[in-house]
Amino acid sequence: MARATRAIQVLEESGVVFDIHEYAADREDISYGEAVALSLDVSPNRLFKTLIATVDGSPVAAIVPVSGHLALKKLARAAGGKHASMIEPGDAQRLTGYVVGGISPVGQKRSLPTFLDTTATDSDSIFVSAGRRGLQVEIAPEDLVSLTNATVAQLAAGAAGG
Repeated sequence: MARATRAIQVLEESGVVFDIHEYAADREDISYGEAVALSLDVSPNRLFKTLIATVDGSPVAAIVPVSGHLALKKLARAAGGKHASMIEPGDAQRLTGYVVGGISPVGQKRSLPTFLDTTATDSDSIFVSAGRRGLQVEIAPEDLVSLTNATVAQLAAGAAGG
């Protein structure tokens, strides 16, 4: 089995059902998310990225499909704020304890208010980072919501989020 990460440890302790998937996303002609989706042979609409942003100066986690992008105005609205912006990568790493490209919504160093795009509920399971590059966890959206205390809201724009 893959080397355990904090995310995997939290998932194991929680008792939820999940599967671990390792991958090598080494294509440079497409986006990293698309390369991961191809490597895992899964629709990009089921593969989600965890992004760290601020809403009115407070850090939050936003989970959106790799087939779209985070709409900052939608995130601000979902969080009850006025302005959202992406956080610097180094700050995201310090807040979560994970490296950029491997930020998991589960087992972060600091528990952040978390928002999950509504498209996650279109599938029985979705894929999110398991806490390092090359490792994804497949989990039911409702279990992810429960574990992270996430608010489900329309966050994405682009291919998946409209």
